Amino acid sequence: MPGYARMPVRLETERLILRPWTESDAGTLSALHAERGNGTPEVEDIRALIAKQLAATAKTGIALLPVRRRDEGDFIGYCGLIIGRSTLDEPEIAYELFQRAHGRGYATEAAGAVVDAAKTTGRQRLWSTVGAWNTPSLRVLEKLGFERDHVSTEDNGEVVWLTRSLL
Repeated sequence: MPGYARMPVRLETERLILRPWTESDAGTLSALHAERGNGTPEVEDIRALIAKQLAATAKTGIALLPVRRRDEGDFIGYCGLIIGRSTLDEPEIAYELFQRAHGRGYATEAAGAVVDAAKTTGRQRLWSTVGAWNTPSLRVLEKLGFERDHVSTEDNGEVVWLTRSLL
């Protein structure tokens, strides 16, 4: 990870707290994954996923973080940086929220905090990839200054690639 500072792993906004994963997040993360419509993952599998995510953060210095509402204290999703379809030099921002949390500005708020955190690492650019069908997510990214770069076709349909300068 030469040349890059580690991303802060605790971020706070007016309404949200993003902080590192704990084992106690496994049940709610399993429920979030169940909203995708492919069944409910076993909590033990989610615990392994969390352990893998924590190891990736230790290795790369970037993090995907659970998102909790500040006042209620409840887990509503995750947001952060991943390598994904991109690179460690130009990571990808990723987020997913429970459907009950949609339409309230939480994704924009959390992703804005992650963009600000990414700037502190010294990186110059972020990517995001979003299914072309996902208009709400595309709107979030456009609000944050991401611009469309290109579209690719994958097994599950068209994917819009967006980029944002951090300079």
